[in-house]
Amino acid sequence: MATSQDRIAWLRLSSCVLPLATPISDAKVLTGRQKPMTEVALLFAELMTADGHQGLGFSYAKRAGGPGQYAHAKELAPVLIGEDPNDIARLWTRLCWAGASVGRSGLATQAIGAFDVALHDLKARRAGLSLAKLLGAYRDSVACYNTSGGFLHTPLDQLLVNAQASVERGIGGIKLKVGQPDRAADLQRVAAVRKHLGDGVALMVDANQQWDRPTAQRMCRSFEPCQLVWIEEPLDAYDHEGHAALAASFDTPIATGEMLTSAAEHADLIRHRAADYLMPDAPRVGGITPFLKIAAQAESAGLMLAPHFAMELHVHLAAAYPSEPWVEHFDWLEPLFNERIEIRDGRMQVPTRPGLGLSLSEQARAWTREQAEFGRRP
Repeated sequence: MATSQDRIAWLRLSSCVLPLATPISDAKVLTGRQKPMTEVALLFAELMTADGHQGLGFSYAKRAGGPGQYAHAKELAPVLIGEDPNDIARLWTRLCWAGASVGRSGLATQAIGAFDVALHDLKARRAGLSLAKLLGAYRDSVACYNTSGGFLHTPLDQLLVNAQASVERGIGGIKLKVGQPDRAADLQRVAAVRKHLGDGVALMVDANQQWDRPTAQRMCRSFEPCQLVWIEEPLDAYDHEGHAALAASFDTPIATGEMLTSAAEHADLIRHRAADYLMPDAPRVGGITPFLKIAAQAESAGLMLAPHFAMELHVHLAAAYPSEPWVEHFDWLEPLFNERIEIRDGRMQVPTRPGLGLSLSEQARAWTREQAEFGRRP
């Protein structure tokens, strides 16, 4: 059997902090559980093999966790030097066991996620294929919806302006944040956007886990006439029984999963039939390797897919899902990369450049706070 002689020779880790132009508030802020979000921490992994093949991967953290991801990644990085970059699943497992004492979910595996994405990017680049094509694409564009214009700190009049601008840009759906203490205000905002855009634009809402079960029942019932694509995270992310009861009770689909941080946690959610739309986040669950396991389970269960955040990565993964998915349009990360994703006719075009089709911008380098290198660059 032929074996690869190429080996990982060098890697660089970068801890980068992206400032947000406006502090971001959702229902978790209004209920006092979190402070407004002012920045996103990025962990970048850049790999190079002895033969000169390169890969770029990333993970991220909001509000907290960025320094922890970076610190754990530095502990794990030496494990990869000298390894065959083809053996991605084996390397994921080896990295996981190298840090097994801190668990197999959350921050521990999110640090692994940056390496895992970089390895997939490297393999696709070497093959001259986009990541979507390497995985096996079902489509060359994916339905997309915008979230960043619909946060709760946005006044209603500006909300209508943002929604209209997204539609005119070619985005296919609008997601609005709900879950504020004044339930009537939630209903008013959603009704106003629906009236403004008409029935032809897809509309979703997201409560960010801030309702209890009775409130969720009432709100889901109130939203039934709105013809929403889904109601997202009406309950705590780990209340699988509660989400399952809502999914069984209402015509409007239930979406959840973004806050889960491993394939095992998603398996439990799927087993409970707790979602109509599953919303895994590849960086949060540890990279592409566990994401593909989750997607396979979701397909087997007949679930729809709508990956959370990180559209630069998820557009490729969604393109490889059998049934028509949605991808979340967030332009927050755009300053970090030299390339842009094309949007038209309600859909996000899957990049055709090799790998993820991304390269780090000078701005990303400028926002980098710490770096560490391992091995020797060829």
